[in-house]
Amino acid sequence: MFKLNKLADYATVLMAYMAVHSGHIFTARDLAEATHITLPTVGKILKMMAKAKLLRSTRGAKGGYELSRSATEISIADILFAIEDKVAMTDCSHKAGECALENYCSIRCNWQLINQTILSALESLSLADMAKPMVKKQIPATQQIFLDAIRF
Repeated sequence: MFKLNKLADYATVLMAYMAVHSGHIFTARDLAEATHITLPTVGKILKMMAKAKLLRSTRGAKGGYELSRSATEISIADILFAIEDKVAMTDCSHKAGECALENYCSIRCNWQLINQTILSALESLSLADMAKPMVKKQIPATQQIFLDAIRF
């Protein structure tokens, strides 16, 4: 089963919430209360998003976090890569030399194609897209293929 880890999932929840309420500066406590994600987890994710330059942080009494750029300019892939150093279906679909069977595997190229298709879909889906309810007919064909593939 292909599954994102909890931090990646929670990061998309937090970022989508911030996108819906763009223009506001949020504290970790505000976001934890609004999303029901624990405060330590929210703090960890916010630091990771800021390090990846997806969030801007401001210190002080009125400080907090805000999106560093428009939600239309942040892809879901950007968010996932801020949490994980790689997003891959299999070891060999990410980097050569990570699988003992690599030289004998007849399907490695197919896994690489699948992985690239998923990455392309994640890159084409913006945070703004993720933050609004999606209706099937509004989803671009490449994204629909991805969504259909992960539903089974």
